[in-house]
Amino acid sequence: MSPRGGTHDDDEDADERAGRVRLDKWLWAARFYKTRALAAEAIDGGKVEVGGERAKRSRLIAAGDRVAVRHGAFETTLVVRGASIRRGSATVAAELYEETAESKAARERIQLQMKLARVTYDFAEGKPDKKQRREIDKWKGKQ
Repeated sequence: MSPRGGTHDDDEDADERAGRVRLDKWLWAARFYKTRALAAEAIDGGKVEVGGERAKRSRLIAAGDRVAVRHGAFETTLVVRGASIRRGSATVAAELYEETAESKAARERIQLQMKLARVTYDFAEGKPDKKQRREIDKWKGKQ
């Protein structure tokens, strides 16, 4: 029960109607993370920023806020367009935010760099057989 006599869910619904929602719930609803626990872990780990500052999972966000989310080598900068605490389809989730042009260009540039930097293996002589793999493991100190 909240101090006003309602439940905690009533408070969250009121915030959603006002256009504000908790950051961890929004990231989950916008399908950036598969579970709220993963969203909360990313926020606590400093992988999510709101307005250029490290945010807490309980931070209320609203339309117009800038959110930066890091996934591995990629950083996505978004502008929040809507608030939702309910996880819907991917098309509904895509309406909750808009990725900035700079973010798209940076992501494409990093993808190209990663594609060009891929390590290629020349198996002209064939892959090592079991005996050769054992020798490699012994040489690396894995046995």
